[in-house]
Amino acid sequence: MASAAQRVSAPVSGSALARLIAFIVPIALLGGALGSQYVGGLHPCEMCYWQRWPHGAAILLAAAAFVIPAKSRTLTTLAALAIAISGAIGVYHAGVEIGWWEGVTTCTAGGALSLDQLMKVPLVRCDQIQWSLFGISMAGWNAIISLGAFAMITTLLVRSRP
Repeated sequence: MASAAQRVSAPVSGSALARLIAFIVPIALLGGALGSQYVGGLHPCEMCYWQRWPHGAAILLAAAAFVIPAKSRTLTTLAALAIAISGAIGVYHAGVEIGWWEGVTTCTAGGALSLDQLMKVPLVRCDQIQWSLFGISMAGWNAIISLGAFAMITTLLVRSRP
């Protein structure tokens, strides 16, 4: 009987790795955003919410790619595109924060049903950075990680083309 050290595992295919990245990256980014909101107390602005929706779609598409092997490449590609869309919104949002262009000019507050509830909703501006690491805001990190993941997934899918 071979020991664990002697066993040789088969390398993971490029498309399988692409599918895994397309599933894990949006979970991590969306989890980080929700954690910063519900654990860290950072309230999202309107553009923060815009970045979350494509990640949710990417998670569903990548999960479907695991369940429907015949459509795996197509679903992984669609998940990668959803991740890229979130990254593009992140670029736009980071540009608003930096002052490169104007962002949302209307006031938004969701979930309030009465004037009393509306007055308790925190006003969060899209052009103000609430948190940053190494001078890069959360929107900037979303853009970097999302577009990097898109590039990795796309490269892996192209290289593993049948």
